[in-house]
Order: sequence, then C-alpha cells, then structure tokens
Amino acid sequence: MSGSGHRFLFVVPPLVGHINPTLGVGAELAARGHRVAWAGVPEVVGRLAGAGAAVFRCAGPGPVEGGADAVRRADVRGPEALKFLWERFLVPLAEAMAPGVRAAVEEFRPDVVVADQQAVAGGLVAERLGVRWATSATTSAEFAGALDGMPRVAAWLEGLLEGLRGRVGDPAGRADPRFSPHLVLAFTTEELAGRPTRAAERICFVGPSIAARPAAPDFPWEWLDPARPAVLVTLGTVNAGAGARFLSVCREAVRARAGRLQAVLLDPADTLDTGPGAPPDTWPGAPPDHDVLVVREVPQLPLLERVAAVVCHAGHNTVCEALWHGVPLVVAPIRDDQPVVAGQVVAAGAGVRVRFGRVTAAGLGEALDTVLDEPGCRAAAERVGASFRAAGGAAAAADHLERLAASAVPSAPPPAPQPGPVTVPLEER
Repeated sequence: MSGSGHRFLFVVPPLVGHINPTLGVGAELAARGHRVAWAGVPEVVGRLAGAGAAVFRCAGPGPVEGGADAVRRADVRGPEALKFLWERFLVPLAEAMAPGVRAAVEEFRPDVVVADQQAVAGGLVAERLGVRWATSATTSAEFAGALDGMPRVAAWLEGLLEGLRGRVGDPAGRADPRFSPHLVLAFTTEELAGRPTRAAERICFVGPSIAARPAAPDFPWEWLDPARPAVLVTLGTVNAGAGARFLSVCREAVRARAGRLQAVLLDPADTLDTGPGAPPDTWPGAPPDHDVLVVREVPQLPLLERVAAVVCHAGHNTVCEALWHGVPLVVAPIRDDQPVVAGQVVAAGAGVRVRFGRVTAAGLGEALDTVLDEPGCRAAAERVGASFRAAGGAAAAADHLERLAASAVPSAPPPAPQPGPVTVPLEER
C-alpha cells in the first residue's frame, strides 16, 4: 500500500506522553508517501515533532496548554480523581478542541483521523463528519475494565460522554469516543497489559512507538560511572510539582548506597531543596556529587540504554520505554491509570511497587536492591521488551492505518482554501 498517498490527521492532547507515540507512526507514514498532520496545540506538538510538522491549532491559548497538571490535585485519588480529571480537564479540553478539529478535518480532508484516547473531540468530530477514525491508546488501563466493579462511576462517565456528544458530536452517534469502532491501536502488548476485556475485537497490539526525538537535551554523559549501575528517577512531566517528598526519599536511598550505584533524578519543577536545610553536598558551590545527579530534563531514550533500573510513577510511556530496553522498574503510582499500569508491571514480574506517599528511604532502597540484584526482574523486563519489538511498533501501526485508509470511502473534493496548519519554527520554541 506504500505510496498510495492517503492523509492521516493525528488529534492529540497537550500531553507529552500522548504525543510522543504518534511521532514515530507519523514519520513511518510520511516515509511511505502519505501526508500527515496533527491537530492540537502547535507550541506543544511542534516542540516535539520538529521543524516542518504541520499542526492545526485546536486549543489554546488557555489553561489546557499546561496539560493535566494544571487541574490535577495530588490529594485526590480513586474515583474522585477520575471525576476530577474528566470534569476539570478532559471534557473542557474536548470542548476547546472541537471547533479546531472540525476545521482541520474540513481543510486537510484526512482519509483517517487518529484520535488519542484522551482527545475525545477527535472521535466525536470524525463520527459527526463521517470520517473513518482510529483510536490511539497510549495506555491500556481502559482495556482492563477498571470500572467494572464501580457501576455508578461507569454510568456517570457514560452520561458525561453522552452530554459531550450532544454538544460537539453527532447526537445520533453511538460510538464510545475512547474506542473507535474501526481500529484501536494499543501501544503495548498482552505480555504487559494482559488480555483485554473491552473492545478486544478491535484492539491491535503494536507495542511502543519508539522513535528518535528531534530536540534531545544535553546530558553530561561523562558523569556516568561504567563500573556502577545507574538508576533513572522520573515522575514524568504531569506530576513534576507533586514529587518533592518522593524525590527526596529517592535521593536518601541512593546516598545510603553511595559508591555502589548512581542515580539521575529528574526534577523539572526544581522541587528539591538546594539551600540551608538540604544535604550540604547539594548547596551551590558544593563539590561535585558522584552519586546523585539532579537535572531538569534528560534525553530519556538514549539514557535508558545506559541505566540498570528506572524508578517512576508508572506512567504508561515511561514504563513501556523502560521495558523496551529490558530495564526493570520500581513503580510508585500516583493517580489515574498509573495503579493499573503498576499492577501490570508487578504481574509481569518486571518490577516492584511502592507507595508514592508513604514509602521510606529504607523501603525504596530495598525495592531498588530487588530490581538490581534479582535476575528474575531483568529477565521479565527483557521478555516484555522482546514482545514489544516483535509487535512491530510504528511500522505495524502504520500497516493497520493504511488498511483502514484503503477501506475508507473516497473523500469529497476539498473546499475553498482556509487558514492552514501552523508550522512552528525551531527558534520560536
């Protein structure tokens, strides 16, 4: 099907972990001769996709540009966190994006819309306009029937989505905007996610979409000691402001193993103390620290090739990228889908779970010792990673999308020209 010249429009929220998997798929489709564009926030998508990416503005400027961290609260958990997320972020995001998504579809005339599971405006607008659409599922939590034991919560969410459909979609439509009736691309495998209980007949497990990222930050590679195992500690971009205590615990656990291992702590919000009251070797002007390196950003994919373990919040993309490299994990889920993903890691034998809000330095250290010293954890991580590579990643996703595009009804002639996509120059990012 290569060179058939189809058009694919990726509809994405302003969340790095949801955009990154689409980059490799988009690059693969473009290499096959197709036209690719994104609908989202150009300042976010363009920074990740690189110069020349066609991005139709579909939200912002406004609070949604800050991502879910603008509305999430660290003290809200369980069903209340789900309610908070949908009412305060996902539904307002869908309403903000819907007019721009419609304009993008009408101008770009895609054969297929690829809508992220949390950018539900993509599926709703595509259904309303009669365009085939696929779901991009960057987490598998929705497949596991997480709400099966909470019928009232499930009914509440269905009602919320139905109301949203009436406002921005086709009131007569029936498709769940989180699960395309045509194709659901799952960027994982059953070796990690288990057998799905929802939309199983439409889910295609393609494994993570791992691709080089245009703007990798600098990193002091010479700091890494090849004689010691290194650990990456990251809570992702959304949870940056909630991690001060946890990062401090991680730092303390590593210091208790000084000389035996190293840790790179990702602290984009500068939450760790570096003045009076903090450990003396973290003060400005202190001697170089050869055990703990605190940085605001890292080139995550290259770094995963060099580390022996990852400590994280069980964000789906971080987990999958670590396991792709055969790296075992210590997972400390905070909210949303993270407890489900953490359970998948433990069930696969590829890591140890700790409590984000209560783990002590001693407990975190014991978990680190387990994943570093017990060969079973690494063997399980490598097994899951092998399943990821066998699933095909971006190339397999592109295959499925090509087949869907080929089955679609030919598009109508394009309308008169309208304001086009934004191409974000590198110097403006």
